[in-house]
This record gives sequence, structure tokens and C-alpha cells, in this order.
Amino acid sequence: MDKWFGFTARGTTLQREIMAGVTTFLAMAYILFVNGFILSETGMDSDAIFVATALASALACLIMGLWANYPIALAPGMGLNAFFAYTVVLGMGIAWETALAAVLVSGVLFLLLTVSGIRERIINGIPLQLKMAAASGIGLFIAFIGLQNAEIVVASDATLVTLGSLGASAPLLAIVGVILTAFFLVRGFHGAVFYGMVITTVLGMLVGVVAVPEQVVSGVPSLAPTFGKAVIHLPDVLTSPSLWVVVFTFLFVDFFDTAGTLMAVANQAGLLRDNKLPRASRAMGADSTATIVGAVLGTSTTTSYIESAAGVSAGGRTGFTAVVVAILFLASLFFSPLLTIFLDHPELTSPALIIVGVLMASSLGHIQWTEPEYAIPAFITIIAMPLTYSIATGIALGFVLYPLTMVCRGQWREVNPLMYVLLVVFIAYFIWGV
Repeated sequence: MDKWFGFTARGTTLQREIMAGVTTFLAMAYILFVNGFILSETGMDSDAIFVATALASALACLIMGLWANYPIALAPGMGLNAFFAYTVVLGMGIAWETALAAVLVSGVLFLLLTVSGIRERIINGIPLQLKMAAASGIGLFIAFIGLQNAEIVVASDATLVTLGSLGASAPLLAIVGVILTAFFLVRGFHGAVFYGMVITTVLGMLVGVVAVPEQVVSGVPSLAPTFGKAVIHLPDVLTSPSLWVVVFTFLFVDFFDTAGTLMAVANQAGLLRDNKLPRASRAMGADSTATIVGAVLGTSTTTSYIESAAGVSAGGRTGFTAVVVAILFLASLFFSPLLTIFLDHPELTSPALIIVGVLMASSLGHIQWTEPEYAIPAFITIIAMPLTYSIATGIALGFVLYPLTMVCRGQWREVNPLMYVLLVVFIAYFIWGV
């Protein structure tokens, strides 16, 4: 085992890797319940989503650990699941089976781009400002969904949205959850989001707001309602040009989220060599393969998790950390009865959405707000996502405005030709595809 993973070479031990794996799992275990809640809004079977989430995460972590040998865990991505549910299915009226097929196509394209080496050219073609704006906008969008689910923000005929009744049980429970999660986060607990969600749920049970489950452990639910639907509905995507904007958005967000996460976690672990990621193609290949597998099983895009940094801070340096996470995801398959608690009480998952939104919004600091050619498209990207309830619309608006502002600035030569191509694509999207 030492020879395969290189414990000695990387200055770690088996015990330390196990502890790192447990730490990473606790930091990201919330996805088992949050993903189930978000995707079930589309009409998908919640039990099947739970199984698909656990299996996709476990298989993805095994591929990353055994093949790429990185202490990086994977699971269905936050933001991508919101785009899948609220923009593609509920917003655009696309069947969830077809949306899964779009995820599958994006995973295949991601894998082909990784193998061909085109990935680096695309990454360099899109300016950092737009990448950071997309991440920040998704964070605001996720937080907005969390506030809605908790009934802290409600609809208003006069102002579209307004403050809800904070004295009601749902908003109160969510506010307590946010405070608890923030406390754990500030105090440096690596499983802050998970701990906050669990303690809030227990408090809800103690005060009689949340029903105590009749059972905690059960057999593994059936995967049949979602398994293979992406493959069956693949022709729906291949024959519909309007769906390719959806595919591109899945690909874009996964593309840069993965690149940023891999570089950040690898740097923290001291695994970069001359500012480059060794075995980068394997790491990217593991991520794209995970998306393909996850889509076939029945979940939105599976991607690398920044929560992996929690395990690295606990000493994780090799792929065995990811293997431990995989084992724990497999063990979680027997705890599906707990899912019904969070489906019946969306306010319990709201703190996770709000806090994850806060963490994603940290990318705002990387945007050059004093430069209007960057600030304008970045701001429109960010604000459009929650206001139009569409991640795709925010990205499209930013990609249209950026080359136009650069042309106005007289710096059109500095714009990568790819951005002009995307300008035309997204203008066509707004004319015929919205």
C-alpha cells in the first residue's frame, strides 16, 4: 500500500490518511441530503437520487484516489445541481431525463477535451474576471434559493420579493442553523456545514417542529427510477441545438470549478511542481469520468470538492484519503430514512445553501472592479443569476458584454478569438433559445 500511494514519499501515514478521509467526508456529507432535496424538486425519485449521489461520489472518489492518487474527493456539485433543477428543468421546461442526458454529453466532452489537450487553451481563452464572476454569481443564486426554502425571503406582488415572517418555525430554525454553522466555521471546524445541519435538525426534534424518524438504518433503496435514463434520452440532446447551451453551461462550470479546486487543494498539500499539477490529465480525467458515471446513475454533474482542503489540513497527502471518503459514502447508503426529514423540512438544508453561497462569493475579491471593461460584464453576470433565476443567463450575458466592452476600450486584439465565437453563440441563444 505504501508503494502504491507513496505514504513515505509524501510524508504521511496510513492513520493520518484515514483521519483526513473522515474529515473530508464530514465536511461534504451534507450533499447527500441537499442534493436529494434540490433534484427532487424536478419530480425525480428522492430515494433514487440519494443512492445515485452516494454511488457517484464513491465511484468518483475511488477513481481519483486509485488512479490519479490525489487526496481530492468528488460529489455532485453545488450550483450545478441548482442549475440542473431550477434553470434547466423548472425554468426551461426540459424533462429531467433529458437534462441528465445533457450532463452525460458534457462529461464526454470534458473527457475528450482533457485527452486532446484543448482544455488548457480554453482555460486561457476565458478571462479570470468572468471565471470569478461565474463562481460568485452561482454563490448568490444558491444562497437565494436557501433563503427562499427557509421562507426568510418570500414572494411579493409589490416588490417581487420581501422579508418573510421571521417568527414562524421554518425561518427561525433556518436562522439558528446559519448561526450554528457560522460558529463552527469561524471556530475552524472542518465539518461545519454538516455539524450545523445535524444539530439544527436535533434542535427541531427537541422543540417538536421536526418529527423524529421511525428508523435510521434501512436497506438500500432502488436506483431503477433514474438509472440509465441519461443514455436512453441521449438522442433528445443530440438532435436539439437549443440544448447545447445547457450542455455548454454544464461543461463551463464544471471545467473551471474543477481546475480551480485541483490547483487550490494540490497547492495546499504541497503537490505542485513548478506551479504545475503532476498527473493533471489523470485528475481531470477522473473528474470527467465521474460526471459520466453520475449522469448514468441519475444525478447532476459530479465534480471535485473544495471541502477536500479540510482533509488536506488534517494531513491527507495521497489518494488513500479519497478512498476512505469513498468507503464512507458507500456506508451512507444504509441511512436513506434520514432523507425524508430534509425533504419534509427544506429549512434544514437552507443553512448549508446559504453558507456555501457565502464561501463561493469569496471570488468577488479577485475581480478588478476599478476596470469597467471587466467590472461591467462581471457585475451583470453576478446579478443576473439570482434575478433571472438562471445561471445560464448570467454566464451568457457576461460573455456577450465582455468582448463588447473590450472593443469599446480599443483592446479588441487582447480578446481571445474564442470569446468572439461565444459572443455570436450567446446572442443567438438570447434571440432563439431563451
